[in-house]
Amino acid sequence: MAQASQIRNGMVLSINNDLWQVVEFQFVQPGKGGAFVRTKIKNLRTARVIERTYRSDEKVNDVRVESKQMQYLYHDGALFYFMDNETYEQVTVSEDLVAEAKNYLKEGEIVELLFHGEEVIGIELPFFVELKVVETEPGVKGDTVSGATKPAKLETGAVVQVPLFIEQGEVLKIDTRTGTYVERV
Repeated sequence: MAQASQIRNGMVLSINNDLWQVVEFQFVQPGKGGAFVRTKIKNLRTARVIERTYRSDEKVNDVRVESKQMQYLYHDGALFYFMDNETYEQVTVSEDLVAEAKNYLKEGEIVELLFHGEEVIGIELPFFVELKVVETEPGVKGDTVSGATKPAKLETGAVVQVPLFIEQGEVLKIDTRTGTYVERV
């Protein structure tokens, strides 16, 4: 048990037998009345995001979550397979839990899996990944309008907006938090 005033981003709370991760929090101390904490929390099983407010002295159930670095191997239908590089133990994760992360998972990529006991409850990607462009329209010579973009399909199947000069076969650095192009590699 912790006090609501101790809530921080990334903290996992147990609410009605569900696990919720704090995405955003704001500590508010108004001129009149008691202080409170306004939070945005995400359900780790359903990915639903809600807002919730706590009095600063209110007790919350914080949950100990462990993270392990694991290597992504492959996916087979609705299951994704990861391997612990120390013990070579393999873990399967459902497609529902992987969610949007599948757009940036490349075989051999090292990711962090979040565990509550033996159960996998989440996946955290590195902030940046390098992916190859497999399909995009060719750039037209002289077409260098500032800020103009075009869609590019990456090797994982994700489609991102890239500048006009990007060609098929190039390797790009992609920000996994926003799903945007950063630079050529």
